[in-house]
Order: sequence, then structure tokens, then C-alpha cells
Amino acid sequence: MSVALTSTAVPTSTRSDKVRVMVVDDSVVIRGMISRWIGAEPDMEVVASLRTGLDAVNQLERVNPDVAVLDIEMPDLDGISALPQLLAKKRDLVIIMASTLTRRNAEISLKALSLGASDYIPKPESTREATAAETFRHDLIQKIRHLGAKARRSTVHTAVSPPLAPGHDKPRPGLPPAAAPAQVARRSFGLLQPKVLLIGSSTGGPQALMTLVAEIGPVIDRVPVLITQHMPPTFTTILAEHLARTSKRPAHEGIDGESIKPGQIYLAPGGRHMRIARHGIDATIALDDGPPVNFCKPAVDPMFTSAIDVWQGSIMSVILTGMGSDGMRGGKDIVAAGGSVIAQDEASSVVWGMPGAAVHAGICAAVLPLNQIASKLVRVFAGDRS
Repeated sequence: MSVALTSTAVPTSTRSDKVRVMVVDDSVVIRGMISRWIGAEPDMEVVASLRTGLDAVNQLERVNPDVAVLDIEMPDLDGISALPQLLAKKRDLVIIMASTLTRRNAEISLKALSLGASDYIPKPESTREATAAETFRHDLIQKIRHLGAKARRSTVHTAVSPPLAPGHDKPRPGLPPAAAPAQVARRSFGLLQPKVLLIGSSTGGPQALMTLVAEIGPVIDRVPVLITQHMPPTFTTILAEHLARTSKRPAHEGIDGESIKPGQIYLAPGGRHMRIARHGIDATIALDDGPPVNFCKPAVDPMFTSAIDVWQGSIMSVILTGMGSDGMRGGKDIVAAGGSVIAQDEASSVVWGMPGAAVHAGICAAVLPLNQIASKLVRVFAGDRS
């Protein structure tokens, strides 16, 4: 099949503010659908619509996109193989992996994040399902808009450089240097000894979570750790397995009605909110199939707010990288009850939406780079409230 390029010569002066997107998928239907969606947005444009990863590698320097939407399964060169070649040619390229929702593709998508992809998105099984297609459209456009806009603000463009290794505390490929941190008020840590650690994350969260859980063993041994990561089903199953291997502690998706115990990591399952309830003297998982909260399901706010009924002010919460403001309202409730919030700083966040919202709401006791959050948590759970 011949390569279809959708770009035409456009004066830079009239379109320099638009996010430039390259769509790479072997399905002509998917390419056309995504290209129409992007073309309808005033702040972005499709500069290439390509069939294979090899086409993308060969065309990259000519079309110079800010964002590539990269399918996983393609002829000639698949997405996971094209990924490092694309980043070698353009280190600051934002790559969003797109795949159908299978266990294999979810595994590959998570691997892609460790190799330098900025994000992932599951494609609907059938584009004829209106609800699924509309959700896909909304999520994809938001990811392109936020990640692409940040990439365009970058002042550093390295032409040839390998991606950063997973776990680094530096900004990920495709991200600009962070601005100087704003001066915002910090609250004191709560006076009560925390009895639980709650963590919320979204875009960039899987890699941030891996970095964090690898270093908080003493905390996990002392209290239960509950995590809500914005993710679909299947992805959360695999993420829980990765968290278990990385932390060397038991980790699994929360099960409705199960008791919450120290030494365990509980991850909200994709497609359901994970709340906390009390059953006698035990804290238990309560899965909720209600509507999305903050456009997300699972969402962080339901977990944060419900925890107060069980642990009152003895809560330590962490808000990691992610789009939107999920976690901010629940964080306000935690602080009002006497608990504490730590937010990831802007420089180490893939997107400083969720942690930034918490910071600007004035509810944080600390705003730290990712590589400093674990050591702070270990000290706080050992009794240091400074």
C-alpha cells in the first residue's frame, strides 16, 4: 500500500502554534478516523498519516511532528521496534502508543513507557460502538493536546540521543525543562501517625509508581498502600504484577469486600472506583461501578474521601504526575481531617496537572521531585513530621 501523506505546504507564520501530529496505523479506517478528529481541533494538525513504523522512521525528519500516535501491530516495523528508532532521531518526540485492549498489547504498552514513550491509549474493539469511539476520541485528543503543548514549549531540542532509562528522576523524553517552581504556601504535616498510604496518579504514573514502590519497602511493611492509577482493565492487572515484582511485596487489584492489611499494595481495578469501607474492626475494599468522577474511572477522589471515614486524620496521601485535577478535592478533605498530602514537583512530572492542582490549592505539606518522595515517606512513617 502506498504511503498517504496528509500534509501540505503551510506558511509557518500561520500554523506555528499548532501541535503537529503524525498518525501511524496499518488500518486505513483508524488512520482516517483519528486524522479527522485531529483535523477538527483548532490547536492541532495532522502532518502525516502513515501505514507502518518503517514509514514513520523514514518520514520523521521531513514532516517533523511534535506527537506521534503509534500503533503497536503493523507490518514491516511494529510500534515497539519503531519507538527507539524514532526517539533516536528526535529525542523530544512525544509518542502515544495505541493498541487494542489485549493482555499482550497492554504488556507491550507498559514496556514502551519504560523505553521512552510518553503515554498509551487503548483503541476500542469496534469503531462502530459510538460510546467506545467517543471515549477514545476524548482521551486521545486530551493526551495530544496536553503532551504536545508541553513539548512545543520545550527550549531544548537534541537531534540524536537515546531515551532516558526507566526510573530516572529527570524529565522524560519529549518534555521541556521545568520552569522555576512557584512560591506556594506549604502546610505542616499532620500530627497523627499515618496508618495508611494512599497514592493517586495518571499520565506518566506507571513509571513514577515503579520508581516509588521500589524504595518504600519500610512503609509498605508498616501500613497498607492503596493506589488509584487512571487505567483501563487488563492494564491494571499487569501493572499490579509489575508493582509486585518491583516492590518485592504482595500487590494485586483490589477485590470487593477484602480486608485491607499492612504489607500489601492494593491497586484500583480498571473500570471501577476503589473506595474504603469499615466492616467491624476491619478496613475493607469497596469497589464502585458508578459513573466516572473527574472524567475517570477509577478516580482518585473517591478513594481519598472514603478513607477518611476509616482512618480519619491518620492518612498520608501522595499525588503523582497526571492530567486534570483528580485528587485535589479528596486531598482537601484529607487535610481538613488532619491528614497530609505530598505532591510530585513539576520538573519530574510528565504532566503537572493533578499535582499542580493540589499545590495551587494550598493543601500540600511537601512538593518534591519523584526521586525524593520515597525517602520523605520513609522518614514521615518513622515519626519525622518536619
